[in-house]
Amino acid sequence: MTREYSLERTRNIGIMAHIDAGKTTTTERILFYTGVNYKMGEVHDGAATMDWMEQEQERGITITSAATNCFWKPSDGGSNDGVEHRINIIDTPGHVDFTIEVERSLRVLDGAIAVFDAANGVEPQSETVWRQADKYDVPRIAFLNKMDKLGANFEASIQSIRERLAANPVAIQLPLGTGDAHAGIIDLIRMKAARFDEESRGQNIVWEPIPEDDQNLAEQMHEVLVEACADFDESIMSKYLDGCLDQVTPHQIHQAIRKGTLEGKLVPVLCGSAFRNKGVQMLLDAVVNYLPSPVDIPPVEGVSKDGKKKLTRKASDDEPFAALAFKLATDPHVGNLTYFRVYSGRLTAGKVVYNPTRNKRERLVRILRMHACKREEIKECNAGNIYAAVGLRDTRTGDTLCDEKHTIVLEQMTFPDPVIQIAIEARTKADLDRLMDSLQRLEQEDPSFRWTTNEETGQTMISGMGELHLEIVVDRLKREFHVQANVGKPQVSYRETILGKGRAEGKFERVVGNHNIFGHLVLEIEPVERGKGFVFENAIPVDNLPKDFIPHIEKGLEGALTRGVLAGFPLVDIKARAVDATYHEVDSTPPAYEVAASIALEAACKTAGVAIMEPIMNVEVVTPDNYLGDVIGDLNARRGNVTGMSQRRNLQIIDCQVPLATMFKYTTDLRSKTQGRATHTMHFSHYSPVPANIQDEIIRKIRGEYSL
Repeated sequence: MTREYSLERTRNIGIMAHIDAGKTTTTERILFYTGVNYKMGEVHDGAATMDWMEQEQERGITITSAATNCFWKPSDGGSNDGVEHRINIIDTPGHVDFTIEVERSLRVLDGAIAVFDAANGVEPQSETVWRQADKYDVPRIAFLNKMDKLGANFEASIQSIRERLAANPVAIQLPLGTGDAHAGIIDLIRMKAARFDEESRGQNIVWEPIPEDDQNLAEQMHEVLVEACADFDESIMSKYLDGCLDQVTPHQIHQAIRKGTLEGKLVPVLCGSAFRNKGVQMLLDAVVNYLPSPVDIPPVEGVSKDGKKKLTRKASDDEPFAALAFKLATDPHVGNLTYFRVYSGRLTAGKVVYNPTRNKRERLVRILRMHACKREEIKECNAGNIYAAVGLRDTRTGDTLCDEKHTIVLEQMTFPDPVIQIAIEARTKADLDRLMDSLQRLEQEDPSFRWTTNEETGQTMISGMGELHLEIVVDRLKREFHVQANVGKPQVSYRETILGKGRAEGKFERVVGNHNIFGHLVLEIEPVERGKGFVFENAIPVDNLPKDFIPHIEKGLEGALTRGVLAGFPLVDIKARAVDATYHEVDSTPPAYEVAASIALEAACKTAGVAIMEPIMNVEVVTPDNYLGDVIGDLNARRGNVTGMSQRRNLQIIDCQVPLATMFKYTTDLRSKTQGRATHTMHFSHYSPVPANIQDEIIRKIRGEYSL
């Protein structure tokens, strides 16, 4: 089957931003101008194509990343002028509780559009998603949206990108007026102004000379642009040094911007108002001209199945098939959907693919191209594109799919642990059966969602990244899975960790029937760097214990880590070293060493000392001047630590770190203290030991167990 669009004419991009910056509206306009949609869906009307979940339409926010594709012919005079390209788009959430959706999307994308509210510039979640893009070396362009908004400030927004994101933003446009006067954009490459006809909803663009009032600023900014481009093009550098700016062609500028963007050393900045239908076509031109195609990024790296050999796959249909599953979803019509990015090779529907992560062979029963929640069935998937598959039963998020004869394991994704939990209880026996099945399916879909059942009390706890995250989970249980449940109050997901080194032995002996079972080992433990989790090392002399027992010792330790010694919270950031063991040829059994390992770990923890850790949140509060004292006083009362302050017009911005345990219902309290005029955002920062008095209080409370 012949490709519709070459790899060079393919773009895989994400749209990322802080909540309410206008990501989804921007995507809706892209779909309209590219002809995918014949009318514009509005977020505030619950009619946005990409916000297809009921919860998204009701709340006016994006909760889950949605994939679509469109086609665009640039018309800006660049080297791609008039050549149609395929653009695969993933619209990602802006709310911090759903950052996981951004993380797994950026893992498989080649480029991104970072959307900013021009009145606010860089906001907290802007920083989070920018760091995520940095993690995967994703080239990006910036779109300063909402130039029609009161208080929109082009220069201040660019400065915030430079200072808060440590980026190199370079304006390639200027706004033609701001606020109510915003009428279009000034193209600093063509040195012309563009006005967007309102009757045609921005489809008709009128190009005209730059207004006299804007001419001086445009010439200054054009010179700044050429100077920035000179770093990536020797010819431009030569002309710039000779003072011959008029000899630098738009084509040369386009090529230099593309080079700087692909190298991650330059961020082109565009502007407009997606809601008012201004600037979106030029944004599409920039996607094609400056963001990478699959062949512009380095070959994807992986390892052999045994992990000993590094391997790569080039973006080519002729290479062996290699893909990464990055998202699972439940579709009411076709069942489980697995979204995957093909890095190399091609595969037809109905063929078998190998999952080396699970050591499973799976059949791609159907291959789909997704448009939000709509599906288009196709016969073949090929390199450089994003698809969804029906029929993959064992594949999970982060798994590799490849040709069994040419095995490769791509780097897996890592996800943060949940920081908040609530107790949940099915109302009836029928609900209980559905609840367990539903929680398993939701956990498969969302790696940041977890659930556990206390073996002693039978109580089920669900854990997530925030109150809204769990609120959406409970709502989905009710609507999609028809589970009626009672839920408790939100609780903090505490952790336990050791304070020093410890050493102890674990011994397990028991008579079962007519047989003795025996296991004994000596264990040493020590703390490791925060976030390292669990590290196991075997140092038992080979003569003391057969090597077949070692995995069972590790399994016993991993099981014991789920319930700490102080209050039963998970034990983290610990290295365990098995140093000695006793073996009986007849009585020693693997399960006995699992139990002995858990006994040794508990005893060693008591000698090392254990502390409870709590999640600390990065909080940004934006408040009018006259409420500043009350807001800071309240944050201090919540054990907050103010880390910085700045000013935006007549508003004060407070950056601080506050324990999550003190932040429940903060939104309501903040509104009350500031008459509804202050706002805040919050996202997870790190875990930190709780003060001794708080730890004692937590232990006393936990001994009474959780209650609904």
